[in-house]
Amino acid sequence: CREKKYDYYSLPKTSVVIAFYNEAWSTLLRTVHSVLETSPDILLEEVILVDDYSDKEHLKETLENYVAGLRKVRLIRANKREGLVRARLLGASVAKGDILTFLDCHCECHEGWLEPLLARIAEEETAVVCPVIDVIDWNTFEYLGNAGEPQIGGFDWRLVFTWHTTPEREQKRRKSKTDVIR
Repeated sequence: CREKKYDYYSLPKTSVVIAFYNEAWSTLLRTVHSVLETSPDILLEEVILVDDYSDKEHLKETLENYVAGLRKVRLIRANKREGLVRARLLGASVAKGDILTFLDCHCECHEGWLEPLLARIAEEETAVVCPVIDVIDWNTFEYLGNAGEPQIGGFDWRLVFTWHTTPEREQKRRKSKTDVIR
């Protein structure tokens, strides 16, 4: 994807929705700043932080004051604990962008993360896209990267989310590593 050229003026703008509950200050802001610093301004409509009724003191007035100084970032708060999906929907309900991008509150975006996602949606507006997700060690915050080929997210019989290798038929069908995985 790094070698591809994108026509930024033809790509849709996105609202990035980040829901959180009692997240650590450094982790939450690492996520927000990585979005702001790696997303082309022309493609980023806004970042919407959705507080799912946190009770940690640092996520109250201190966060409001901090966010007030960030361009394109809005903070909205749930009136009661909603859970991840409803909190994300709350953010989606106020979004202004053409496209909704949902991120976890403890991730880090790298240069070039957004363009391939928006390009896929521009090609097929009903597409639901997911980037290749690298690993950050949860104990040390060390960046570990990705093991190689993209994987497919899915559920096991206990409905636990897990990653699966790309089926062989899909590996053979794809001509390039950037081709869509069905």
